[in-house]
Amino acid sequence: MSYTGPDFDPPQPRRSPLRRPLTVAIAALVPGALLGWGVYAAVGGGDGGDGTDRAAGASASTSSSPSSSGPASPGADARTPTGTSSSSADGKPSASPSRRPQTSAPAAGTGPLKGKVVVIDPGHNPSNFQHASEINRKVDIGTNRKECDTTGTSTNAGWPEAEFTLDVAHRLRTLLEEQGATVKLTQDDDRPFGPCVDERARIGNEARADAAISIHADGAGAGDRGFHVILPGSVHEGVADTRAIVAPSAELGQRIAGNFVRVTGSAPANYLGGGTGLVTRTDLGGLNLSTVPKVFIECGNMRDSADAALLTSGAWRQKAAQGMSEGIVSFLRG
Repeated sequence: MSYTGPDFDPPQPRRSPLRRPLTVAIAALVPGALLGWGVYAAVGGGDGGDGTDRAAGASASTSSSPSSSGPASPGADARTPTGTSSSSADGKPSASPSRRPQTSAPAAGTGPLKGKVVVIDPGHNPSNFQHASEINRKVDIGTNRKECDTTGTSTNAGWPEAEFTLDVAHRLRTLLEEQGATVKLTQDDDRPFGPCVDERARIGNEARADAAISIHADGAGAGDRGFHVILPGSVHEGVADTRAIVAPSAELGQRIAGNFVRVTGSAPANYLGGGTGLVTRTDLGGLNLSTVPKVFIECGNMRDSADAALLTSGAWRQKAAQGMSEGIVSFLRG
């Protein structure tokens, strides 16, 4: 994703005397959580399958331009509703309640995250494939120019990534609002395409978000499994300047990865990240143009049948949202 820089002063990064020791402590959290996953998987915890979801960092699902992994786009408007369904053998949700689950709003201004703003970016848009010329338009991401957006990937049975990301975004929004946070989505299938990646970043910046997360699923080869969290690298070029958000984004990503392992029972990607579940990139506009702490998460590989069985399960998607939520809450509460 690529995002144009806003024309206002970026918020100052969160600092405290404990920042340095806290970052060191958090850096130790992820390996511990991943070790915990090994024990968890060995005893068969959770209903996350065999607990080895893996996600592809270089696919079009994380980038505004298609990657070398070549995820296929949905060939039809496969708007399968997503709710608390379980998956069928062909990789599509087998039950389809409401596409937009109804949620009850918490009492305004209550909860431990009162006053905190979280921006959730559901990757892609279900209608992007109908607007090829618009989403192929190049936008500035600081280091270079990339496509406005992509269609995203899909399961082999044709269930689109964009449907997955919206469903998880709705679940995550509900959980965070229950904690008292103000939550904004970059899109809610409420526009014909996009927004472009530069606008997605700008939405988080203009909201002065305390944390932002872009939700994706990957489109890698069969056998590539697991999740990973993408962190912004240090970029200072053109309209991009991530230097102030690198450290807090790393802390946010580490907390999300650790909690994602614990709650879902899923393993870090088996084909990148060295088993840490963390990858740093400087080619994504959604990170390059952010002025607030932000990460991407690739929840699993839609092109692997075992991962697809998890991604199409409503029960697993709820766990995925819970893991993200607990990581974000941990980060925001310090």
